[in-house]
Amino acid sequence: MSKLKTKTFLAAGLVLLASGSAVVWNYKAAPSYAAEEDSHGHTESEDAHDKEPEAEHGDGHEHQENEEAHDSTAKEEHGHGHEDEHGHGGDEEHAEGVIALTEQQITAAGIKITAVAPGKLSREVSVPGKIVAAADRMAQIVPKVSGTVTEAAKNLGDIVEKGDVLALIESREMAESVADYLAAKRAEELAKTTFNREKGLWEKKITAEQDYLNARNAHQEAKIRFDLTRQKLQALGHDSEMLKEFDTAAASERLRFHELRSPLSGRVIARELTLGEYVDATHSAFTVADLSVVWVETAISPGDLPFVKEGQTATVIGSGGKADGNLIFVSPAIDPETRAAKAIIELDNKDSQWRPGEFANAAISTSAQQINLIIPKDAVQTIEGKPVVFARTPQGFEKREIVTGREDSNHAEVVSGLNLGDSIAITSTFTLKAELGKAEAEHEH
Repeated sequence: MSKLKTKTFLAAGLVLLASGSAVVWNYKAAPSYAAEEDSHGHTESEDAHDKEPEAEHGDGHEHQENEEAHDSTAKEEHGHGHEDEHGHGGDEEHAEGVIALTEQQITAAGIKITAVAPGKLSREVSVPGKIVAAADRMAQIVPKVSGTVTEAAKNLGDIVEKGDVLALIESREMAESVADYLAAKRAEELAKTTFNREKGLWEKKITAEQDYLNARNAHQEAKIRFDLTRQKLQALGHDSEMLKEFDTAAASERLRFHELRSPLSGRVIARELTLGEYVDATHSAFTVADLSVVWVETAISPGDLPFVKEGQTATVIGSGGKADGNLIFVSPAIDPETRAAKAIIELDNKDSQWRPGEFANAAISTSAQQINLIIPKDAVQTIEGKPVVFARTPQGFEKREIVTGREDSNHAEVVSGLNLGDSIAITSTFTLKAELGKAEAEHEH
C-alpha cells in the first residue's frame, strides 16, 4: 500500500512539474508562438488565449517605433526650419557680412557713396591750439564820456546790428558839447549873414572895404568854431545824420545823454556795466564779436617752421567737430618764453559750431604725395580689431576687410582689399556697422 501511494505521489509530482514547465515556456515565448499559431490558422480559443499578451506586447513595440519615427521626423523638420529661418544651409557663406538695403533706404539713411581712386596724402605738422574770436571782427566798446548809466538796452548773448544803441549814459560833458555845437552853429549862421550883407554893400560902393573885410574874417572865425564843435560831437559818436536832429525841439531833452552804440554787427559776448553805475573812458562796457569767423591760435616749433607757410590748409579737430581752415599768419619771431612761433588759422563758423575758449588740435598740410588708392578715413570702421569698409553691391552693402597704409587727417592709403573704381560708403558707416552687428546677432541666434 505504501508503494502504491508512493507511485501515485511521484506521478502527481511529475504532472505538476510538466505543467509548471509549460507555463514558464509559454510566458517567455508567447509572442513568437502566438504569431506562429496565427499564421497556421489555429483555433480561436487557443489563439485568443495565446495572442492576448502578444497583441499587447506587439502594439507596444509599434507605438514605440511610431513615436521614434515621429520624433525623428519632427527633429529633422525643426532642424531644416531653423536653418531656413536664420539663413543657414547652402547660402550661409554667401549671406555673411551682407547688409540688404534698397535705394530708398540708402537715401533715407543719408549714406553717400564714392569710388576708390588715386589721390594725394599730405605731410602734416600737428599742433595744439585754442579757439578765439577773430581780432578783426571783435570790438570792446568804451564810453567816450564820463557819466551815469541810465539805460542798458542789450544783454549778454543779444545779437546787434551796426549802429544799435547798447546803453544810455547821462553826462554833463555831453550836454556841454552839444550846447557848444548849437551855439557855434548859430554864430556861424549870423556871421555868414553879416558877411553876405557887407559884401553886397561893398560891391555897390556903399560901404568901406574895411567893413567888408572885418565881416569876412568874423564869418571865417565863426565857421572854424562851428567845425570844431561838430568834430568834437562826431568824435563822441555822432555822425552827420545825428547832428541834424539837434536842430529839432525834441533834441533838447537828449542833450545830456550819450548813446553808446555798436560799431559792428555781431553778438554781445561781454557786458560790464549796470544801471546807475558811473563809467568813464577807462571802463570797458561791452564786447561785441562777429563769430561767423573764428581763429585758432597755435604755436609752431622751430623745427617745423621751415615747412609751414602762410596760405596752407589746416584741418582742425575739436569738440565742435572737424573742419578745414587757412593758415593766415605765421609770426616771424620766436616767443622767448614758449620758444615757438605764433600761428593763426582762420575757420568759417557760420553754423556756430566753434566756441571761443575751447581747445582743438590742428594738422597743417605742408606737402603732398601721390598715392595709387586712397579712401576717406570716415569710410573705415573697425570690426573685431580689423579695418573694414562697406562696398556697394546690387543688394545693398557688404563688409570688406582692408589693409591700410599711410594716412593723413582726412584720407588713408589702401594696400589691399579694394580695387580701383570700387564703390564704398563714406558717410553713416557707423549705422551700417550697427546693422551688420544686429544681423550677425540674429544669425547666431
